Amino acid sequence: MIEWRFLNSQEKKKIEATLKGEFGIKKIPGELISAGSEKLFLFSGDASESDVKEFIEISPVDRVGIYFAKVFDDGIRLSVDGVQIMKDQISRNIVELDEEQAETWMQGSELLVKTGKKGYVVMKYKNDFLGCGKASAEKITNFIPKNRRLKSRLN
Repeated sequence: MIEWRFLNSQEKKKIEATLKGEFGIKKIPGELISAGSEKLFLFSGDASESDVKEFIEISPVDRVGIYFAKVFDDGIRLSVDGVQIMKDQISRNIVELDEEQAETWMQGSELLVKTGKKGYVVMKYKNDFLGCGKASAEKITNFIPKNRRLKSRLN
């Protein structure tokens, strides 16, 4: 069974500081809930922490809130939904894609491009934020979940 834990204000500030450094994000709109040691969920409902804990005790809960991000030793990778929620605040580590690159990305493939960036980056095509990847010297690793990928036009 997953252990759900609301982050305290100090833990949330640490996450916000990391996100500010990575993406320019200043404020997370809601409460952060830890599921296990890495996954973060964003909760902005009216229920209190004690209400949520009480509900979890009486009913099997698969998730609380929306999957927001995953924490790693080298940074935080926003989920597709996390990128969408925070898109108005994201101002750093954005990789602008052309149409062909955006289609390749949304099909789940990594991009063989040199961006000059290292670490987690947000992918953008025109005005659309597409998700988060991890840039290295020669490529950007894709984390688009299989159920959200575009089907190839060749199929």
